[in-house]
Amino acid sequence: MSQLLLRLCFGGFIMTHGWPKLMNFSEYVKKFPDPIGLGQNVALGLTIFAEFFCGAFLVLGLLTRWATVPLIILMLVIIFVIHSADPLGKKEMAYMYLFAFIAILITGPGKYSVDGAIGK
Repeated sequence: MSQLLLRLCFGGFIMTHGWPKLMNFSEYVKKFPDPIGLGQNVALGLTIFAEFFCGAFLVLGLLTRWATVPLIILMLVIIFVIHSADPLGKKEMAYMYLFAFIAILITGPGKYSVDGAIGK
């Protein structure tokens, strides 16, 4: 049950960051950072994929461990590239997400998940 709660909370919370970006792509892309040199469109697209779609996979418990990988990478980029010079207080939320996603990666989706239902 705790794995379900972890997935629902952190998957759902991260989706709320991706949804406005998905719905307002053309507005967000104008000011979106390009921290690793892929271009703003690609950087925003990858962020939306991680936040919204991988977040949805976590909520469902579908391809759960795979879904955590882009989210972990995103949090690492946020912590060590976007906010590298900022104090810990600016990075705190990203660290909380990072460790939650690592916990989900390690523990898996749990019994109450699509993965659990199909025996993955």
